[in-house]
Amino acid sequence: MPSAIALNCTLKPQGASSTDEMIDLIGAALAAHGVTLGETIRVAAHDVKPGVSSDEGAGDAWPAIRAKILAHDILVFGTPIWLGQPSSIAKRVLERMDAFLSETDDQGRGPAYGKVAIAAIVGNEDGAHATSAALFQGLNDMGFTLAPAAACYWVGEAMGKTDFQDLPQVPEKVRATVAMAASNAAHLAARLAAAAYPGTAG
Repeated sequence: MPSAIALNCTLKPQGASSTDEMIDLIGAALAAHGVTLGETIRVAAHDVKPGVSSDEGAGDAWPAIRAKILAHDILVFGTPIWLGQPSSIAKRVLERMDAFLSETDDQGRGPAYGKVAIAAIVGNEDGAHATSAALFQGLNDMGFTLAPAAACYWVGEAMGKTDFQDLPQVPEKVRATVAMAASNAAHLAARLAAAAYPGTAG
């Protein structure tokens, strides 16, 4: 069965995180399809250097994180919304994945080909659609495949103070979206595992 890993791109290196709450919901929904979410990596707790290569030298935590991502079939990419956009940590992760573009095999396939991505987005301001658009464009460029309904998000009242983790219960629409995203991602990951993208013969 496919396996999954999550990145939490909150700005906080530790402590409670609404992004974790959304990731956990997706993990439970994936489990219903036999997919285990093995680990959630809090990126801010690691020294991921700036850059666009897969290894930026001494002390760079990205090579180990990269290896874990590529060892799984599904990536749950979690980020809060700041200023209507993905967090700076999320942007750094995408920048580091830029190296995938030049790390192709003989058929032109990058290391993320055959991997499926889901976005987990939370915020107490607008920007979920812009954030998912930015993530989807970047992830797809790097080789990840997106199933239908690949964005699971919740946004609170504009300029409000309520966070997703503070809600007394998860809204039914969020639960339904998470369930569909998990079902589609699990289905797609299994199909890609059985029949890889052919790439190009040249």
